[in-house]
Amino acid sequence: MIHSNEPHKNRCLLYNQEGLMPYLQAHRWQRSLVTERIYDTSLDDVLILLEHPPVYTLGQGANSDFLKFDIDKSQYDVHRVERGGEVTYHCPGQLVGYPILNLQSYCKDLHWYLRQLEEVIIRVLAVYGLQGERIPAFTGVWLEGRKVAAIGIKVSRWITMHGFALNVCPDMTGFERIVPCGISNKPVGSLAEWIPEITCQEVRFYVAQCFAEVFGVQLVESVLQ
Repeated sequence: MIHSNEPHKNRCLLYNQEGLMPYLQAHRWQRSLVTERIYDTSLDDVLILLEHPPVYTLGQGANSDFLKFDIDKSQYDVHRVERGGEVTYHCPGQLVGYPILNLQSYCKDLHWYLRQLEEVIIRVLAVYGLQGERIPAFTGVWLEGRKVAAIGIKVSRWITMHGFALNVCPDMTGFERIVPCGISNKPVGSLAEWIPEITCQEVRFYVAQCFAEVFGVQLVESVLQ
């Protein structure tokens, strides 16, 4: 288990809950927050939790062969962005977390940061009595062999953006049009397969609490735009 960092207990994390937000709107918002923090490192860190309308995103080096449709003739919303990783799918019922953190105040190590994000999800699953797992050589969290959380990040001058996507209770059919994260031999899943009545609204609370525990910060609910 990866432990939180006690020296950061007095560091505040502005916690912002949003509902359904178009992907590009959230992307512009993240970039604005990152830019502000590059020029003023004294600003507090931020955790945004929200859901997106159906959208496919590809990392900057992602292989479009993992799309099972013609991207140039697609009826679907598709965006290539600056995060790492392959293609993924967002939709209502999937809880997306965008941490805007200054890693200079934590640990200047991207592998450390990825493992910390996985630990957040693993602790959330443990709240429900579920055993989240890591798979060596892959990033993300699995439940009984099914990937329930994808992670992809971008870091600029040690300020993070993008983050994690936890399948809580989404319509999973959108994943059938891609090879999720470029992994063809490991299926995706959602928490609703284990807990049929689960909702993003209740999971938000546990994600925020577990995030604060893992990163050793104090949550401060905030409205940012």
